[in-house]
Amino acid sequence: MSSDNVQTEDNLGVGPMAGGRRRIDRVLSDDYLAALSDLPIEDLRDLRRDAEQEEADLSYLRRMLQGRLDIIRAERHRRASGEGGSIIDQLAQILADGPSAPPHGLGRHITVEPSRVDEHRRRVEQVVADVGLSDVTHLSDGELSEALARLETYEHAVSANRRAVQTVADACTAEVGRRYQSGEASVDDLLTER
Repeated sequence: MSSDNVQTEDNLGVGPMAGGRRRIDRVLSDDYLAALSDLPIEDLRDLRRDAEQEEADLSYLRRMLQGRLDIIRAERHRRASGEGGSIIDQLAQILADGPSAPPHGLGRHITVEPSRVDEHRRRVEQVVADVGLSDVTHLSDGELSEALARLETYEHAVSANRRAVQTVADACTAEVGRRYQSGEASVDDLLTER
């Protein structure tokens, strides 16, 4: 497996690009939260919605990557323990056991669905193809370790972006809350919008 053709965070488009036009580029741009307190409440809510949608998309992508990581870790464990059987026989259990790492998020409840499911699926498939992960049972121990390291790096980058987006969403939510507390915004206004 040559490292020359391995996709990285930059060329897979995981991280924000200065001046980019994707939602993550906008949400994590330096000026996204500029003059937050001066924005009309509708614009502020739009900023928050964009950040929440980006968080949902990053969360989906992260879950997909974690599933692949769980499969690799299970195969490594199966080999190290000398257990017989096939990783495929254990697949339902591997993916149903829940996260393999302790949670380190902000404990958020996401209320929107991912908007770019097909794009995220293609991105993960591209990463998986780049690390030669179509069948973990045919990888050598070294290739398995290399695939694990690459996917962990990619998952960490996605997680870091997700945390940054959560911080942006929290700033927008805090400003909305401040306006309601100070009387600058009214719940009545929200109800008349619907």
